[in-house]
Amino acid sequence: MSEANEFAARESYRVSTPGFFNEDERQFQRWSDHHILQLRQEFLRLKDAVVLYTMHPWERDARLFKEALLLKIPQHDVLIETACTRSSEDLLGARKAYHSLFEHSIEEDIAHHIKAHERKLLVALVSSYRYEGPKVNDDLAKYEAKVFVNALKDAKKKNLIEDEEIVRILSIRSKLHLKAICSHYKEMTGNFLDEDLDGDLILKQVVQCLCSPQTYFSKILIASLSLDVEESAKDSVTRVIVTRADENDMKLIKEEFQSKYGSTLAAKIQEVANGSYRDFLLTIIAKSD
Repeated sequence: MSEANEFAARESYRVSTPGFFNEDERQFQRWSDHHILQLRQEFLRLKDAVVLYTMHPWERDARLFKEALLLKIPQHDVLIETACTRSSEDLLGARKAYHSLFEHSIEEDIAHHIKAHERKLLVALVSSYRYEGPKVNDDLAKYEAKVFVNALKDAKKKNLIEDEEIVRILSIRSKLHLKAICSHYKEMTGNFLDEDLDGDLILKQVVQCLCSPQTYFSKILIASLSLDVEESAKDSVTRVIVTRADENDMKLIKEEFQSKYGSTLAAKIQEVANGSYRDFLLTIIAKSD
């Protein structure tokens, strides 16, 4: 193509896409500042998504741990969802990767960066190596459900997240055992445990991630897949979809999302995301079909 033809082709493109280009009173065609910013953000998201997706899962989780802790206000949700939804072996692998990448432990960094009441719980969660077999001691689960009932009754007197029994149960019990606790709690109180923990967001997130991760991740996605959401919140879409790509629960997340919000996850991504970034996310979630 000659230089003149190439110039004409670009001129034709600018004229045919008035949403991207504006013509001022001097008949000068200029990019819309809004669309320049939007394209830059989409390219950055695509780059971040590809980099995260191609990492070894242990390295990816270790780097997400580190990034969450280095923020001015540490992202507890990233620490919780990674620690509580990974298998025991994968969480151990992420801790080993953290050692290799940063020359110290994730436990040390949590203790250094987080000074509030939740520090003890978060250290316990990332240190956990849970039993993953099928056996559940139902009598013990029933007893520990009662521990939650009593702790919630006394919540005004004592901060739940400082309750040593609550921290112990959430950080060492198997996920099947914790699901049994939730079931017994419902029988005893008529309420769902995570709903009764509305007054303590961190404990609520922990219980959801351990017992019903598809519910937790669906809420993160619907909150992030909005046209008017803050740009920083949109990063959660990349994190959730890419980190769940290696897990069997992406199928459950999509089913939960459609059941709860009346739209498929794919349709919501098509509505909100753009270009190659959108196509990349759709390709990832299609793998679980």
